Amino acid sequence: MNSALAAFIALCLAIVLIIRKVPPVFALFLGALTGGLLAGWGMSGTVTEMISGVKDIVPAIVRILAAGVLSGMLVVTGAAESIASAIVRTLGAKRVYLALALAAMLLTATGVFIDVAVITIAPIALMTGSRAGLPLPKLMIAMIGGGKCGNIVSPNPNTIIAAENFDAPLQSVMLANLLPALLGLAVVVWLIIPLVPGKKALEAPAPADTINNKDLPSFLGSIAGPLLAVVLLALRPLFGIVIDPAVALPAGGLFGLLTTGLWKLTLKSLQYGLEKMSGVAVLLIGTGMIAGIIKASSITALVVDLLGRWGAGGELLAPVAGILMCAATASTTAGATIASASFSEAILSSGISPVSGAAMVNAGATVLDHLPHGSFFNATGGCVGMSVAERIKLIPFESLTGLALTLFSLGALVLI
Repeated sequence: MNSALAAFIALCLAIVLIIRKVPPVFALFLGALTGGLLAGWGMSGTVTEMISGVKDIVPAIVRILAAGVLSGMLVVTGAAESIASAIVRTLGAKRVYLALALAAMLLTATGVFIDVAVITIAPIALMTGSRAGLPLPKLMIAMIGGGKCGNIVSPNPNTIIAAENFDAPLQSVMLANLLPALLGLAVVVWLIIPLVPGKKALEAPAPADTINNKDLPSFLGSIAGPLLAVVLLALRPLFGIVIDPAVALPAGGLFGLLTTGLWKLTLKSLQYGLEKMSGVAVLLIGTGMIAGIIKASSITALVVDLLGRWGAGGELLAPVAGILMCAATASTTAGATIASASFSEAILSSGISPVSGAAMVNAGATVLDHLPHGSFFNATGGCVGMSVAERIKLIPFESLTGLALTLFSLGALVLI
């Protein structure tokens, strides 16, 4: 069988298995194994390609595990909640949508997982929305849209893995999507949210503001850790001093524990961060396996040829790859992993720089990462009590947000 067709079948099988609630890592493993066998590589050849795919992403897995220190600190100490509540209080009730979107963007941009960011902000959104008489669907798009904007400039797994597979500096990939993220935030708040149907305001008053009943760290103490991580990463382009993300991100987390005065939560923060990141690391092993099969197949050449027939330049390959792979996996991280591992060589050979290629793949991986066969769909709907039917109605607006980010990222490449 043609190897491109075999790789396509492998992806389809993995999607079906994920939808059938098979753990994603096993679904990807079975898909990769099936694809290699259908391609005629035999058991030994198939396993070799699968292992090769995993080897390619091991350095990124190490950095992702290290990032758990920063992520754990932000969540466990209450720093993430402190940052979010400070933004909402500062902007006030008249700018609720902007405040929620900005809070979600900042949290994900500092290293919080997007689903954790939405879950963290959700109680604030429900409380503020009920007082202001705002509909839940619009509040949700504000949080999700802002989170997507932050996710393309964050030291989160999707950005780390894209930068690693393109051999690009992490801080440069983050910076490349900064303008697209800011433009995307404006589009979410002033163009997309007004399109979201939902005139029905939240009826029951939200529970009492639990934030005021907690001893949360100060905003400055909360933001200091992520800022240190960003400064350490910025030393490379500014002064030629290379601080690897595997050092910069944990340093930011440990510094945050110090500035919040919650050093006693160090062990708990490390445990939380490791738990969150180890799940991602295991998922990346599965995505590495199927990425190895795709990379060894002719599917990359086929996609390049199809884009060429449509008159599209090589610059479209990066976002298209990100979109296709995130649709297959319903995950920004998995989508960015498979797309960057499988298509990076073809993207770079078309003349695209490593930084631009990684940035566009990362942006493209936000277009369809919210489909129902992924965990993000269920986690975000569940934290506000949305039914599956209600949650599905938000998908077009989430996709518009991701598409806007992708177009802005592509536009940034053209301008550069």
